[in-house]
Formats: sequence, C-alpha cells, structure tokens
Amino acid sequence: MTESFTFGTLSNATEAERLSTILAQCFVSQPALSSRYVDRVGTENFVVARQGSEIAGGLATLEMGQWFGGRCVPMTGIAAVAVAPEYRGRDVAIELVRYTLEQLFDRGVALSTLYPAAQKLYRLAGYEQGGCRCVWEIATEHIHISKPLLPVRRAPAQTESVRDLYQQYARRDNGTLDRHPHVWQNIWNNLFVPDDGDSLYTYLFGYSSGFEGYITLSQKRLDRGTILHVRDYAVLTQAAGRSFWGFLNAHRSQVDTVRWHGSSIDPLTLLLPEQGAYLTDCLNWMTRIVCVETALAQRGYPLLSAELHLQVDDDLLPANRDRFILSIANRQATVTRGGRGDLKLTVAGLVPLYTGLMSPQVLQRLGYLEASEETLALARQIFATSTPWMPDFF
Repeated sequence: MTESFTFGTLSNATEAERLSTILAQCFVSQPALSSRYVDRVGTENFVVARQGSEIAGGLATLEMGQWFGGRCVPMTGIAAVAVAPEYRGRDVAIELVRYTLEQLFDRGVALSTLYPAAQKLYRLAGYEQGGCRCVWEIATEHIHISKPLLPVRRAPAQTESVRDLYQQYARRDNGTLDRHPHVWQNIWNNLFVPDDGDSLYTYLFGYSSGFEGYITLSQKRLDRGTILHVRDYAVLTQAAGRSFWGFLNAHRSQVDTVRWHGSSIDPLTLLLPEQGAYLTDCLNWMTRIVCVETALAQRGYPLLSAELHLQVDDDLLPANRDRFILSIANRQATVTRGGRGDLKLTVAGLVPLYTGLMSPQVLQRLGYLEASEETLALARQIFATSTPWMPDFF
C-alpha cells in the first residue's frame, strides 16, 4: 500500500546513486549513463518515493515553456518515471506523479507534459493526449529540389543564432517547447545512444544580416543504406524551406534516406514537388492542466472578442473544480471564477481542446465534454489552431 511511502527530493549522493541504478534497470541503460543523466538534469530536479530510508522510485522534472496560440505557457516536463522492481505493483508511480502535480500546483505552474510509457497510468492523474511527435522519411532521389535558394554557412550547433532561430520558429506552432537546457543537450549529445563516432553538423540558411533557418544533422551507414538524420531545424521562410530541401538533395550521391521529426501533417512536405515523404512512426505526448486559471490566462488566442463559460471537474486538485469565465480581447485573456458553466468537461477533457488537438465537436462526440451547438461553435473559434506537435523527446 502507498500509505507506507513518503515523497520528497533527493537528499544526498547515496540516494542519487541508488536512483541512478533504478533508472538503469528500468530503461535498460548503463549505470554510468544513468548517473550522467541525473547529474545533467540536476539532483534538485528529481522527486523520489521512499519506504523508510530506501529509495523505491523517482522521476525528473524539467522546467520549460510550451507555445500555444503564440504565447509561451509555463510547463514542467515529467521524465524518467522509474520504480525499482521490488516495489512495482504498489501504486508507487501514480502516487509519485500525483504528489508532483500537487507541488506544481502550489507553485502556480500552468501545465505538465510527458511522453507516456503507459497511457492508462497517466490518465489516472488527469493527463490526456495533447499533440504528436512523428517520424518522417524520404528517399533523397525523391526530393527533386535541385539547390538551396539561400547561401548555406557551416556553424557551431551551440550558437546563439541557432537558439534565436529556433525560438522564432517554435512560437509559430502549438506544442513546441521553450527548451530546457537538457533538451538542447540531448540534441547535441544524446546520452542514451552509444557513441559510435557519429558527427554532428549544423548549417545556417541565409545572410549574416538575417538568417532564415538552420539544420543540424548526423549521418549513419546501415544495412539498408546510408541515412541522414535531421536532429534539429528551423525554417522561417519559403526560401529557407526550399534551401532545406535543396541542401538535403545535394547529399543524394552518398545518402539514401533522410529522416526528421515533424507534425502528423508536416508543412515541410508541402514544398516537395511530389508526395515522396512518408510517416514511419508517431507518438502522442500527454499534457495535464495543472492550474486551470493560469493555463487559460497565459495561452494565446485569435483576434476576437469573446466570453466562454466553462465548468471543470478535477478529482486530484480540488481548486480546479469550479466554473470559470474565459474573457478574450486583443488576443489576451482574463479568467474569473463563476458564470454559467456552458461547457462542461473534466480537466483531462480540457487538454485536447486547449492544445488544439481535437475540435470541441469531435470531443463532444467522444464524450469528453458537453455543450450546446452554439457553445461548441464559440469554443472552436477560440481554440482553433494548427495541429499541436513537437520535435523533441524528453
């Protein structure tokens, strides 16, 4: 029973070493790599479960932001949820997550996002699917864009120009991250992929007076041919997009396949002359609305004047269990308690509406919310945006 467990932060090096061992066993990793992961994230950013003096499990918290409606909403990423084998089956993982959410609420955090190993588990804590991370591939012989439109310049991956371009690119889509330093490090040096000599290359598209995009890539020879993996990128203009493809096309004599992470309907593919790119994998991330008032107030909205009345139910965080009035003017929102509760939903049901993953009409058909046709039409206007996605895994 979880009543015998207590929760808190790591208190010393011995506990950090024990947690590293649990992580290595849970994620089939080398203990040294798990120890480096704990050091990189920072011991102060781990929450652990204890039974007496023994560490039973833990998770990492990554303070970031996530872009919705053109505004960056404070978000804490949850990662590396791990429980020692001898403590599994005793609700340790779900209680760890619930404890962490209570702490995040007390700190006023708006959102929490994670990649689920077990979706059913996180739904018990109020998480729901919020967006996607898809893997795309294209054979270089199918690109058919002969050359970049912009100058291409080699650059260090860890440069301010790259960071600035990423921020400009990320703010345009729903779900993309204001990245934690660990996420940046994972692009440049993935701890959990053995070092097999792969080199990382970064190139800027444009002129020194104003770059319009970049690409960071690595290359690997496999049994089925050479693959070029786009580790990171930003494309701000059509010229940068065509330069992205023209630059990759120039690798066709040595590279068979290009792989990148994108949305389920990826805008980059629109620039290709033919439909040669295809999806090979897709994983949906999950989000939890930690503080309803803060999350609604800090999101961006379309240019309209509107007032939406919501009634939210939350089994875990009672302060979210209330009626709210969302008032929008000049793309800014204010949130007050009270109102009619025209749109009735759980805190989990609010997630795919808030992120833009599903329309309110679809969510009503699936039983996630209840509202009149008039209220559904208004909610669609307020939350209608592009498909939420992110290229990052954490």
